[in-house]
Parts: sequence; C-alpha cells; structure tokens
Amino acid sequence: MSRLNDQIVEITPEVLLKAYACGIFPMAESADDPGLYWIEPERRGIIPLDNFRISSRLARTVRSDKFEVRIDTDFEGVIAGCAEPQEGRDKTWINDRIRRLYGELFQRGRCHTVEAWRDGQLVGGLYGVRLGSAFFGESMFHRERDASKVALVHLVARLMVGGFRLLDTQFVTSHLKSFGAVEVSRRQYQRLLDQALQGEGDFYRLADGCPATGSAVLQPISQTS
Repeated sequence: MSRLNDQIVEITPEVLLKAYACGIFPMAESADDPGLYWIEPERRGIIPLDNFRISSRLARTVRSDKFEVRIDTDFEGVIAGCAEPQEGRDKTWINDRIRRLYGELFQRGRCHTVEAWRDGQLVGGLYGVRLGSAFFGESMFHRERDASKVALVHLVARLMVGGFRLLDTQFVTSHLKSFGAVEVSRRQYQRLLDQALQGEGDFYRLADGCPATGSAVLQPISQTS
C-alpha cells in the first residue's frame, strides 16, 4: 500500500476530487493527528453492483421498514457516528481535517449520507463521495443491530437505479465480504474507475428523491440476485 504525506500540496475539496479520480484517498493516523496521508492500496476493495448479496434475514429487516432511512439530512451526525469506537475498532482515522473537507464536499453535493433513524434518533448510517458514476464509500456506523447494514442495502439499490458502475469500499473486511465485496488489483481498479468516470450517476433517481420503502429498495437488488 502506497502512502504519501500531504505536505506536497494543500488538500482542498478540488484536490480531493482529483485524487479520487486518480484512485487515491486521504486518511489520518488518528482523530488527534492533524496530518493526512494519501493512500493507494495495492489491492482495492469493491462491491460489484451486479453481485451484491443480502441474507434472507436482512432482507426481512429491510422490508419491514424497521428503520426510517433518510438521505443527506445529517452529515455531522453521520460523520460523528463513524468516528465513534465500534466493535473491532477502538480508534478512528477521522480527524478535524477530514470532517471539514468532507463537510465541504457535502455542501457541494459531492458527498452523501444514507441514514438509519429509529424513534427520532440517528442509529446508523454511512457516508461517501460521488464522482461520475462511481461512489466511494468512506465509513459506516451503527448504534442498533442491522442499522448500518440496512443503510448499505439502501445505498446499493440507489446506485443500481441511478446508473452507477462502481462501488469502492477501499478495503475488504469479513463484514463486507458477506455482501459480495472482493479485492481487485490496482490496475484492474483503475480500469473500472476510468470507465465509471465517463458516466454520471443519479443519486436521487430512486423513488424520485423521496424516502424509499424497503420493498422498493429490494426490487432492483432481487433482479440481480
């Protein structure tokens, strides 16, 4: 994995988008570390949208609409949740610069959140960056069982319906493998990325921008299963 110090050039939202287009992304060592590093993994994690897998139990949870899923309503709440310690993750790489940079991308409509709410409380979700017909997943969190998984299912359906061609997960975990995530070489990833950048995905096409029901979300996914 290549790691380049950020002192070479000041990172702005414009620089950040250009970096994504080149296949690299920033991370910090910890929340207290003011520095950022460019990361370019030798093996890149993706979820092929035509091979997304969902268990029957999770499908039932999605269909039940146990969680109210909202889009782009609480970026600060989502990134704060992603910065919290999670099972198997004691510290976060999300520092103040990350929050500021992605907050600016959110204001420009280039960063999106998928949020799971229950009884008026944000209990899970994810955020990522949209560029062309590629979506770069950054982080997810949950405070209730299945909340982040439901958010991921809603995201994938939204990408399918919106004509996206690439869902980048950066790395592959056992959790993501259960959804069909695979690793590809840097060269193969760049080829997929170049193809995705030639189009333009519509993040709001699903349900015409309105909150989508679980049944509506499962429909495009079932067509590829």
